[in-house]
Amino acid sequence: MPRRPDLPAEPAAAPGAASERADLVGRAARHAALADPVRLAVVDALAVSERSPVELGRRLGLGSNLLAHHLGVLERAGLVRRTPSAGDARRRYVGLCPDAFADLGPRRPGAPAGVVPLFVCTHNSARSQLAAALWRTLTGGAAESAGTHPAPEVHPGAVAAAVRAGLDLSATRPQALDAVVVGPLVVTVCDRAHEELAPPAEWLHWSVPDPVPDGRAVTFDAVVADLRTRITRLGRVAA
Repeated sequence: MPRRPDLPAEPAAAPGAASERADLVGRAARHAALADPVRLAVVDALAVSERSPVELGRRLGLGSNLLAHHLGVLERAGLVRRTPSAGDARRRYVGLCPDAFADLGPRRPGAPAGVVPLFVCTHNSARSQLAAALWRTLTGGAAESAGTHPAPEVHPGAVAAAVRAGLDLSATRPQALDAVVVGPLVVTVCDRAHEELAPPAEWLHWSVPDPVPDGRAVTFDAVVADLRTRITRLGRVAA
């Protein structure tokens, strides 16, 4: 039957949409399997050790039928597996499936290979400078930073925090956003800059507290730790 002319044609499915949907369904199934206190206790009991069903039952105070039910749910979700004993083939050990829990968190798109990120804050004197330095150290790639209203110099607290973290800000100077080339990966690390710029949806935003008003070393170090975690996730580098 021909489509009515007043109805828009259905858009073609995006490439990879089916695999993304399957991934979502699989992760949802694993989360559902874990959404039970008993099954979560089973997973905890297997975190660092395989155990026989008898050992698990004794440890958790579960009868064999109830334990078998919960193990079946976890096994069907791909979270645990049962393997035969090398000493007695009649005996089984239950363990966690390798990497079964590695992808349960939110999906984080990694940075494209070779991209030069631009980190932006208001004064380009602390957070964005530290973020760029961390990127260069953690990924080995280039990075830029800039400010919407650049300060005359990098804040001494940021320089000191960089030294403590094994980074080098000695040769860096604040620069204005309009003086740099804006590439495909831009990250605002300052709420004020993000709100002032009203950036396109493709830009990323990290709501990182400004360490300058407090000024203490521990506050700057906390910002470095926060940025390190975020950059590790974004750059897919080893923690």
